[in-house]
Amino acid sequence: MTTAIEQARPRAGTAPAAKTASRRQGSDFSRLSARITEAGLMTRRPLYYAVRLSLVALAFAAGWVALFTVGTSWWQLAVAAYLGVVYGQLALVAHDMAHRQVFRGRRASEVFGRAVGNLCIGMSYGWWMNKHTRHHANPNHEDLDPDVAPDILVWSREQAAEARGLPRFIGRHQAALFFPLLTLEGFNLHVSSVRALRQPHMKRRGLEAGLLLLHTAGYLGALFTALPVGMALVVLLVHHAVFGVYLGSIFAPNHKGMPTLKGDERPDFLRRQVLTSRNVRGGLLTDIALGGLNYQIEHHLFPSMPTPHLRKARPLVRDYCAELGIPYHETGLIASWREALRHLKDVGAPIREAGAAGARPAD
Repeated sequence: MTTAIEQARPRAGTAPAAKTASRRQGSDFSRLSARITEAGLMTRRPLYYAVRLSLVALAFAAGWVALFTVGTSWWQLAVAAYLGVVYGQLALVAHDMAHRQVFRGRRASEVFGRAVGNLCIGMSYGWWMNKHTRHHANPNHEDLDPDVAPDILVWSREQAAEARGLPRFIGRHQAALFFPLLTLEGFNLHVSSVRALRQPHMKRRGLEAGLLLLHTAGYLGALFTALPVGMALVVLLVHHAVFGVYLGSIFAPNHKGMPTLKGDERPDFLRRQVLTSRNVRGGLLTDIALGGLNYQIEHHLFPSMPTPHLRKARPLVRDYCAELGIPYHETGLIASWREALRHLKDVGAPIREAGAAGARPAD
């Protein structure tokens, strides 16, 4: 699946003059970066983030007020679904903070990131930050990107061929099971956050653990104070199921089904980011629902670019890629899910073929 990457590699100059000119002009990415900077697209947008954070905070508070106001009624399922979407928006805010789109300094980003991630969502900011940083450095690299490491799902035919146990069982039908499995992703974030507290890379372990504990106590305390036990458990399940599906629907279209890398395959930064990412076309509603991550190519090239500037950067990046002959892939939201699911089905083929061969009677 690296054909597109191989085709888009820059051709080496055939004369010393060509190499000298290349060094003088800078890298392909540096020239694009200069265009983006000249267009003012790296300028911070404090008013935008003040309004956005305020609206998300109000939505978060409204959800918990509704939980106590609605009372013992199955309308609480609607409240749970609403909170699932709000948690997704909180995760998008924490994502922007981690990339220093909101605050210039690291300290402010970490303080507010932990407040949103650990305290409000129950997801370790430190764990996610470490994981996401490695993903940005090597997107879709099977050996270096934790987002395509084989776990419950497999992301390449090579991984499928080596899968054993539960991943092998699920991999047989992982395309059909993908969205149902996402209902567990909200719970997985909590479990992974707690497990990460024991990892050596975790900084401020006590603070991370304390905030996660406060979240858990506050969340369960609110649920079981406002509702009978049975209804509280159903609300908890629906809330996290919607949260998981929403997050997966945002992040899966970004890279799944795009070319993957492995071993020593290391294109230059521009090609590494563009060729492994997919943009999702849409209007204002898509931008809000996906938190700007529908402009995944631009986000990967310029992670600290404020969200409202990503749409403006898109034509500049697209046209520049056309100049260099670099494939720039974008599609609609439904089509992006379809491409991701088609990829999951394709990479699971070795498992299905091995099962079919084992079930075939001998001649």
